[in-house]
Parts: sequence; C-alpha cells; structure tokens
Amino acid sequence: MEFKENPAIYIQIAEYVCEQILLKKWKLGEKIISIREMAVHIEVNPNTVQRAYDLLQQQNIISNRRGIGYFIEDDAMERILDFRREQFEENELPVFLRNIYLLKIDFKELKAKYDEFVKNNFKK
Repeated sequence: MEFKENPAIYIQIAEYVCEQILLKKWKLGEKIISIREMAVHIEVNPNTVQRAYDLLQQQNIISNRRGIGYFIEDDAMERILDFRREQFEENELPVFLRNIYLLKIDFKELKAKYDEFVKNNFKK
C-alpha cells in the first residue's frame, strides 16, 4: 500500500479497511485480518494498525472480540459512509474544488467524466 503525505497513515489504513467493506470485499459481520497480518500486508508498524483499528472501534465500524479478533459490525455501512464523507470533505474536497475553479472545469464536463469513470470502474 502506498501512503500519501496526508492524512496520517493510521487514518489512511482506516480508510482502506472502510473501502474494502464498501466494495463488499469484506462482508458485514465477518472477521477482518489481525493487526499483525495487516501490518505485514501493508508494511507498517503494528502499532500504527492498532491505532487505525482503535479509530474504527470508536466509530463503531469494527469491534474486538477478546481472543478471537476484530469483526465488522453488522450495521457498519452507514457509519462508514459518514466517516468517509467526513474525511473526504475535510481532506480532499477543498483541493478538488480549488482545482476545478483554477482549471475552469465546467460541471457538465465533470459530470460526464464522473459517469464514464463509474461506468469503467464500478459497473459490472
């Protein structure tokens, strides 16, 4: 996994977990990979993954079952959408909107590009 300069790495890990759930690669109610496995998989310190998992627990997206592992909450989808929207609006949207303004990109053109992107990347 390649990390951006901002936001903090643990937040990017939390966003990655949320993305796996939103894309339905990880199912609601399922166990997720352990802190150690995730740390090895994305090549970070386990403490960083622990911090990400703690954040996701605070958001009630995952829960820890002692001795068993971390599980995705059955009703996590709406919480994920709220969490991700908040992160997007705080970190990415201002830069995106600034670039639209500076580059004088028309909203109709943007809508067409968005529709094409969705069609090519998410529609089956």
